[in-house]
This record gives sequence, C-alpha cells and structure tokens, in this order.
Amino acid sequence: MLLHLNIQNFAIVRSLDIDWQQGMTTITGETGAGKSIAIDALGLCLGDRAITNVVRPNCKKAELAATFDTSNNKQAQKWLKKHDMLLDNECILRRVISAEGRSKAYINGSQVPLAQLKEIGQLLINIHGQHDHQLIVKASEQRNILDAYANHQHLLDDVKYYYHQWRELSQEAKQLQESKLQREAKQQLLQYQVNELNEFSLQIDEFESLETDYKRQSNGQHILNETLITVQQLSENEQFNVVDGLRQSAEQLTSLGNLDPALKAIAEQLNESLIQVEDASQEIKHYYESLELDPQAYTLIEERFSTAVQLAKKHQVAPEALAQFHQQLLQELQTFSSDETRLNQISDDIETAKQKYQDAAHSLSQSRQKSAVKLSKMITKSMAELNMPHGKFFIDICQDNNESLSINGNDQVSYLASLNPGQALEAMNKVASGGELSRISLAMQVILADKVITPSLIFDEVDVGISGPTAAMVGAKLQQLAKNTQVICVTHLPQVASKGHQQLFVAKLTDGEHTETTVTELSSDGRVQEIARLLAGDKITENSLANAQELLAG
Repeated sequence: MLLHLNIQNFAIVRSLDIDWQQGMTTITGETGAGKSIAIDALGLCLGDRAITNVVRPNCKKAELAATFDTSNNKQAQKWLKKHDMLLDNECILRRVISAEGRSKAYINGSQVPLAQLKEIGQLLINIHGQHDHQLIVKASEQRNILDAYANHQHLLDDVKYYYHQWRELSQEAKQLQESKLQREAKQQLLQYQVNELNEFSLQIDEFESLETDYKRQSNGQHILNETLITVQQLSENEQFNVVDGLRQSAEQLTSLGNLDPALKAIAEQLNESLIQVEDASQEIKHYYESLELDPQAYTLIEERFSTAVQLAKKHQVAPEALAQFHQQLLQELQTFSSDETRLNQISDDIETAKQKYQDAAHSLSQSRQKSAVKLSKMITKSMAELNMPHGKFFIDICQDNNESLSINGNDQVSYLASLNPGQALEAMNKVASGGELSRISLAMQVILADKVITPSLIFDEVDVGISGPTAAMVGAKLQQLAKNTQVICVTHLPQVASKGHQQLFVAKLTDGEHTETTVTELSSDGRVQEIARLLAGDKITENSLANAQELLAG
C-alpha cells in the first residue's frame, strides 16, 4: 500500500508531505484548487512522461518520492529481489525532473531507466482516470477487461507462445523460399568446385609430402653427385679421407698420452668423432646407393604437385590449405542440402504449431465464454445499483474467421448494453451517455479490482456526471472495495467523500504574486464542514451541516 508521498517544487506545490492510510481516502477541494495534483505527482513516480512545465516557476527542479509498504505484496518483492533492489518491506520510487525537462528515476536509491519504474509501478498501484470510461468502448480494452476478470494468464501465455512459434516458422519458411533461387545458383557453383576437388582428392597434409618428393626428384642428379663426393671425402678416397685422418691422429695422441696424460682426453674426443664420422659416412653411402632416379615417378609427382598449385591459385588459397578448403566446401554444400530438407519439413512444423495454437485458442475461448456469462450478470446487477434499473449488459464473443492468426486468440469480444425496456442490445457507445458510460466503467473497475486484488487503487474523478442516489451507491461500492485494498478517490461528491476513512482537503493559496497548493488531512469537525460545503456550496447552513453529519454517520 501507499504510505507516503513527498512533493517538492511541483507545479504550484512548493513543499508537500502526505501520509496515507489503509482503507478509503477521499480527496476534495474547491474547483481549480488542484485536487488531482497529488495523483499527477504519483503518476510521475510511476513512470509517466514528464514535461517541462511540471517544475514550479523559478525553480531548477521538481522532486517527487512515493513510499510503499510491500510486506503483503509478493509480486513486488519478487521483482525487487530479481533486480537486486529489495530493501526490507519498503519500496521508494523517486523522480527528479529539471526545468529543462530532463528526468532521472530511482528505486530504493538506485538510478534506473524509466521503463523499470513503470514495471514496478504496475505491481504497486492502479490509477483509474476520469476519462477511462472512453476506453471501454474499444474492442482491445473490452477483451483485456474480460481477460483480467477471467484471470487465465496461463491460457493467454499458451496462445502467445504458439503464436510466436507459428510466426517464427512462417518467417523462416518465407526466407527459405525467397532465397531458394540464390541457393540453387550458389549450390551449382559449389557442386562444380566440390566435384573438381573430389576428382583431384588431395588429402590432408599430402601437399607437404608432395612438395618434399618434388624437390628431391627434380634435384635427384645433383643430390647423387654431391653425396658421392661426400662419401669419397669422408672415407673412400685412397689418397686422403677424413676417416683415415681422424684415425691416424687419434692413434698418435693415444701414444703421446703415455707421455703426457693431458693428451688422453683429446685422444678420446677424436675417437668419439671418428665413430660419428664413420656412422655418418655409412648412412650417406647407404642413401646414395638407395637413391634411384625414376623419370616416370617424377613425372607423376610433378604433375600432381603442379595441379595442386594451380587449384590453390584458382580458389585463392595457399596450396597447403587446399585440402582443408575442400572439406569446408563439402560442409557448405551439405548445409545447402539441409536447407532444402528443412524447406520440405517446415510445412509440417508450421501445421503442427498452427494446430497447437488453435487448441490453445480454443481453451482460451472457452474460458472467456464462461467468464463472460458471470461478468455480464455482475455488471447488469451493478448497473441497477447505480440507478440504471432497466439496464442490461451482455458480453458477446464470436470467432474471428480471418485466416491469419492473432496473438490474442480467435475471439472478437464486444460489450453490448440496453438501458431501457424493450431496447435491443447494442454497442455501449450507441446507447449510453457519457455519464452512463462512466457508471458502467466504474462498475467494471470495482468488480475487476475485487477479482484481481491490487495493493492500492486510485480513482481520479471517475464519478463525473453522477449525482443523488447514484452517487451514494458509488460511494458505498468504493467503501466496500476498500475492505480488501487501499482506495484513494478524488471526488466532488459529498456522498462519495463521506465514505472515506480518511479525507484530505486541497486548497489553493495566493498572496497576489505567488500561488501555492496545500493538502490538509481533515479532522472530524473539518470533515463535517467540507461535506457541508460540497452539499450547499460556499454558503453553509444548519441544514447542510446536519446533512453532512448524517452522511458521515452513514
């Protein structure tokens, strides 16, 4: 519930603090005093759009803060916890608006986007304005009211889910169909490239091996000549070779080592080198003897190597990356095949989603039909209580024959009314005046609020066009509603104002240069005086005072 509202430099308010009570609070005041100014300020705390003239003249900024008790509001606490803003059982919504129109929003001290202010605001309070009755003639609002009364959010969610599923699949099918010609052209090119590379069939890492073989075969004679010279130099030259030279040197130093031990270590190094050179010489000789120049094999290697280089150049990749590129093309071609398979499959998926949507929409429609009967009876009864004794109300639901699906189901919801005996049921805006629409709207709001409990409800002059016994019934209904939720009502009717558990009086003061609005909580005597003023105008009589006391006593 709403606990406190602080207003600083807003419109013609300099500074204002209002403490709100549980039950029903009525707000009254003279015409033009600004009875709705607290509601306007609260609306900004709840995320309404700010304009530049909300700031009090000659002030830099307006500051507004609303404090709510969330101890019995699990949804609000869940939202605050989710956004890491839970602070005991209080929720403070704050808005700062500069004279230039710039705005900042805060929740429990944390600056937030305006959208979050609106989200939490919907969980804390519901404001019904004096022009809300104009909304109930709109088909979308009529459907929303019925859905809120039926309280079948899970059915609405099912319809929305399958609608989105059907729509996404339909869009996917459209995109696949639109790109089919492009895919076919691309697929033909890919198929040609893949066929070419399939025919060549270069394996992963094969090019590196090809390159090695190509270099060896193309330089075979040179390699043979050089290895033969090396073998001669190392061990087979009869005049002098490295092996004989190392052996002779090692033997000499070994002999000298008997004379000087320091030469033994060097002799050992030479012996080790001799062994390594002999091994190397044998390996080179073996390599030379095993190396064969095969012109036919060289021709095949050269041809495959050249083809690999040419294909790599053609596809603009490095030769060593050609095999990997081939695999990528194969995968891409497989994707095109998958798209075609998907295009063939998606029609069945669309039909499945459509059928699930129709099943969900049918369940929603049944729930609406059932709730429409109950709500029609309740509103008809309330119309009689609100001085429309011959009034009849009926919610008509028919199926939309349009082939296209709707996110709200297949139903067309229409509110019909008859206000006079023998009068046929017709659309409300054709048979009801503004005042009658206002009463029907109020009946809906009371019924709906009683069905779907909101912690706080504000009625901002919804009783316009109502007077006499009807006004008394409106006051009684609002007071009844206040048993379950906090009700705040801006009114000009004494019959409504007297039903409040708390009454606030709005006055406008001026010294000729400055104007200021004040809000005062009335005492028992003050309430008698204010109700009498509402009954008789500025000239309060003994009779009006007596009537005021009677209304307050009732």
